[in-house]
Amino acid sequence: MRQNSDLDLDFTDRLADIQFSRRSFLKVTGGGIIILFLLGDIPAWGQGRQPLPTDFNAFLHIAEDGRVSLYTGKIEMGQGVVTSLAQMLADELDVALDSVDMVMGDTDLCPWDMGTFGSMSTRSFGPPLRAAAAEGRLVLMEMAAAKLGKPADQLTVEGGVVYLKSDKSVKVSYAELAKGQKIARKASGKAPLKTPDQFKIMGTPVTRRDAREKVTGKAKYAADIQLPGMLYARILRPPSHASKRTSLDVSGARQIAGVEVIEDGDLVAVLHKYPDVAEKALTKIRATYDTPASDLNEKTIFDHLLKVAPQGNSVGRNGDIQKGKSEAAKTFEMTYLDGYRAHAPMEPHAAVANVEGNKARVWPSSQTPFPAKDEIARTLGIPPANVHITPPFVGGGFGGKSVNQQAVEAARLSKLCGKPVQVAWTREEEFFYDAFRPAAVVKINSGLDGEGRMLFWDYHVYWAGERGAQHFYTIPNSSTFAHGSGWGTQPGTHPFATGAWRAPGNNTNTFARESQIDIMASAAGVDPVEFRLKHLSNAKMQRVLKTAAEKFGWTPAAAPSGRGFGVACGTDAGTSVAAIAEVEVNKATGKATVKRVVCVQDMGLVINPQGATIQMEGCITMGLGYALAEDIHFMGGAVLDVNFGTYQIPRFSWLPKIETVIIDARNDAPQGGGEPAIITMGGVIANAIFDAVGARVMQMPLTADRVKEAMKKA
Repeated sequence: MRQNSDLDLDFTDRLADIQFSRRSFLKVTGGGIIILFLLGDIPAWGQGRQPLPTDFNAFLHIAEDGRVSLYTGKIEMGQGVVTSLAQMLADELDVALDSVDMVMGDTDLCPWDMGTFGSMSTRSFGPPLRAAAAEGRLVLMEMAAAKLGKPADQLTVEGGVVYLKSDKSVKVSYAELAKGQKIARKASGKAPLKTPDQFKIMGTPVTRRDAREKVTGKAKYAADIQLPGMLYARILRPPSHASKRTSLDVSGARQIAGVEVIEDGDLVAVLHKYPDVAEKALTKIRATYDTPASDLNEKTIFDHLLKVAPQGNSVGRNGDIQKGKSEAAKTFEMTYLDGYRAHAPMEPHAAVANVEGNKARVWPSSQTPFPAKDEIARTLGIPPANVHITPPFVGGGFGGKSVNQQAVEAARLSKLCGKPVQVAWTREEEFFYDAFRPAAVVKINSGLDGEGRMLFWDYHVYWAGERGAQHFYTIPNSSTFAHGSGWGTQPGTHPFATGAWRAPGNNTNTFARESQIDIMASAAGVDPVEFRLKHLSNAKMQRVLKTAAEKFGWTPAAAPSGRGFGVACGTDAGTSVAAIAEVEVNKATGKATVKRVVCVQDMGLVINPQGATIQMEGCITMGLGYALAEDIHFMGGAVLDVNFGTYQIPRFSWLPKIETVIIDARNDAPQGGGEPAIITMGGVIANAIFDAVGARVMQMPLTADRVKEAMKKA
């Protein structure tokens, strides 16, 4: 048994053996017990492939008052990790959930993190978090054994209190053990984790911890931050991403009392203590631009993308594709198109910045506070250590708030005017500067043998990226190539920036793959569910599909059956998902109305079933938008959709009956739950439309005009 005197070492002596560079984080915690931990083998991030820091990525603190704090670079933007991560910590440490405080994304308090995206918070951050909490429990049990003078194996813990198993009156609380202590440990990963049968908090539905703040309006977002003396900024924007300014006259804006005009290279802004006055001043600026002519628009973009596409990288291959083509009894060569999508979050980008001397404090709506910190430091020419990012709640991101232009703008303006500045984008600016989900093309050539089984699969995706491109069906001869990435702005490719959009690339790839599977099932005269099951060897995928069919009440029939039933399967973030939908098509107008959606996911251990269900329902709802209506209209670099009058997102009146099932797989590692359900929506609705009216729509969104045109061709 380890003695308490062995653990009660001087804090700085203990830290001497722990390699990390952010000692200032530890100064704010005071006494108690700190467990530092790494994320483990996480891939390098971003186009520059920056490696993760090698010191630590998070730590938990058990304070002298018994409260437990988790310091993590992750942020909360509606996905619910403020609740699920706290559940994991509380259960593994054996404390009450309401005794856990989450400190998220604060760059002065939390260790570095690449950002919150990719459904990685639970599946990648969760396991080391649990290991650190188990380490903390082990340390406390050792301390309790020394304090009580009893062997550790005779003790148990519940709600942050360690008891003698045979006599509960012999006890000591975590708070008492932490009092007067200054102990830091780096998680060894050797402390035993709880098994699912021991869980008390994980796997239990819990109401989100931020729910009350948000529904009562108390939650603070970036645009809610107000500082003494703060100015509101409005920034001059070009009419097109390709435009070059040729003249500028700001004299009209300068004539408005109290308005400060800033000209700094590409940045021209007006600032005032009232936002409406700043808006009025912006209208007084006169500027002319040279905008080159372009024939690129939402109709011509696809031919352009094919012309500029690189040769492509192989992301999957088996068998002999040429042999399969030569032996096929039936072949199907199809092209699928998918336009640009905006993230269209409820909260447009916003930031408040206060630059004083060579120090900056910034409150941005951001998924990536640490990259924002570095970018602001570079822009201002100050050390990164002098930039403090404090992310408030983020009102939806979906990948779009990984870019921090508004935070850099606010910091630049604050430095130039010497006062705090708020930059809150209008909806028009949000659409203009969004890093859109890229337009993409998928070409598939596939074939059946004489018995109606898939024989070959030749798949090429252009500019969506490889996520979701690889199939999971049993096909003896297949080849999959990805031509171009869905990230960034490659010169000569897209007329504006593109980037991550909830399950990047997988929505496009799943739409194309599952449409093609249905085409072959119909040609073979086989029910689409049975056709898929015949070509599935993956047990998880078989299970989610069979469960979805059972929940839906599916009865076999080859499509088109006239029923308007569709099915689609997919994988994302380690999760297997199957969806079945019922769709009604107005044959006169072509309008498709989704009546019912059944969605089943196998996502391993589910930390918060209530939160996971909400994410599935949110994915299905958001998926209705990209599948049926959302489409960016543009001319060259000029974005023509500037608000929701022309860019339609799902409305409450669109919502079908939604039924969700989460497979009980508590013994498996947790997987991502924030994105999988959305990937099936394009494919499942397209297949249901075909089943209803026998018309195959090859381009998303599946608008009424496109359905009507497809019916004419059919």
